[in-house]
Amino acid sequence: VQLQAFGGGSVQAGGSLRLSCAAASRRTISNNGMAWFRQAPGKEREFVAGINWNGGTTNYADSVKGRFTISRDRTKNLVYLQMNSLEPEDTAVHYCAARSTSVSSIFASLYDNWGQGTLVTVSS
Repeated sequence: VQLQAFGGGSVQAGGSLRLSCAAASRRTISNNGMAWFRQAPGKEREFVAGINWNGGTTNYADSVKGRFTISRDRTKNLVYLQMNSLEPEDTAVHYCAARSTSVSSIFASLYDNWGQGTLVTVSS
């Protein structure tokens, strides 16, 4: 499944953005475990948030707990990442990823499909 991530942009510290992830070519991601990862310049890709197939289970990296919320709308075949209280340290290319199973994982190697990434830049 080819994924498309969008909604990135430039904001000041303390601001908010909402990222969205959709499947291209009318493929469904409604039954997949999904996650957002990010990669800052010079750093490795890191897990941000994950959600299981029905939205009943979510998990977050410690660095974003209380600030970010992952959710999904299965009727619209979309996954979201609401990012509040953004910090300069959140600056990175953010990627959505889909597993072939119904649960998410913190490990990038377990994801089969990735979006092209959307850049989030937070200025101080």
